[in-house]
Amino acid sequence: AGTWGTALAQVLAENGNDIYLWHHQASTASSLNISRQHINLPSRTLHSSIMVTSQLSDLPENSPILIAVPTHSFHSVLPNLRHLNPSMIICASKGIENKTGLLMSGLISKLMGISNDKIVALSGPSHAEEVYNKIPTAVVSASSNISFSQDVQKLFANKYFRVYSSLDIIGVEVGGAVKNVIAISAGICQGLQLGDNTMAALLTRGLQEIIRLGRHYGANPTTFSGLSGIGDLMVTAFSEHSRNRHVGFMLGRGKTLSEILSEMDMVAEGINTTKSINTIAKEHNLSMPICEETYKVLFDRKSPQIAITELMQRDLVNEQI
Repeated sequence: AGTWGTALAQVLAENGNDIYLWHHQASTASSLNISRQHINLPSRTLHSSIMVTSQLSDLPENSPILIAVPTHSFHSVLPNLRHLNPSMIICASKGIENKTGLLMSGLISKLMGISNDKIVALSGPSHAEEVYNKIPTAVVSASSNISFSQDVQKLFANKYFRVYSSLDIIGVEVGGAVKNVIAISAGICQGLQLGDNTMAALLTRGLQEIIRLGRHYGANPTTFSGLSGIGDLMVTAFSEHSRNRHVGFMLGRGKTLSEILSEMDMVAEGINTTKSINTIAKEHNLSMPICEETYKVLFDRKSPQIAITELMQRDLVNEQI
């Protein structure tokens, strides 16, 4: 029952489904169930067919489960869902696990003992606040099993929420994860009040790093020219709704990561993902200079100005490399 989970629950409820919406805190779940008003989504009330609970035992068996919890909570939450025997898992969380380098579908499969072909990734340029307010949005549902991808497509699609299907779940997941890191760097540039030239260069070269990591995982490179690639990258890098952009912006304004996190009540997934990418790039000798410098600014207290200068003065290379 974070903002994204709640927004997607609202879409499903308005499409005629009965929804159980779970929150880990009993007091918050009870308050939300009574008030029908999410603290971060104040513009509308919850649909009447949404029941909010803090008890995983309330969730129905043999039904689809939509996962929208922060990725660092997967280990504590997902094993407790195994007994529900879900018909499929729809993953709306984005990231790469730090220790293993697993994408979210691989981590779900591992923690829940479910086959990969029953997992669908839902991703694309979609801020919860806009979806909740019925602002036209387009996303991608991706699975190695096209029938599951199409089932999710039909489940969510309506007059303001359009869904495209895809077989490239790996590409969709990589795009959704790495764009959060590039969005932090975009926020840094905006916090430093750099120009349009800088942003255009950053996002273009950042997309190349997304493609590079995607190839490493076995993704189809054409996926990154779609909604879950460049589409999600643009909205996360430019929107004031973006938590990752906000983190970068405040870094550019001179705040430390600990100061920024102490003032936030929501999770910026790109922070943990930066750690994962840094590890993967080193282990597999992948060139990910923007992600590497973002890591150093986040965790090594490197000056953003110095990081940008060093990026600009790297050895000159062919653009296609």
